[in-house]
Amino acid sequence: MPLSPGDMELKRKAIFMHESQKDEALFPGSDPREFWQRADDRNKGTANKYNQLGLPEFFAMEAFVRWDGVAL
Repeated sequence: MPLSPGDMELKRKAIFMHESQKDEALFPGSDPREFWQRADDRNKGTANKYNQLGLPEFFAMEAFVRWDGVAL
């Protein structure tokens, strides 16, 4: 799903409003940045990868992974 700069701003605000993601990612791994910074970079990186494949250029992009056969 393509994201405009305005969409990214709304996403940041939503992250800030969510108490569990406000200061630190739930599973930070070795990345010391705040969750919103990681989300920004991930979405902009996804858009860049799609652009490199010759697809339309977007500011940022949200992508989802489909997991088949996983019981939730």
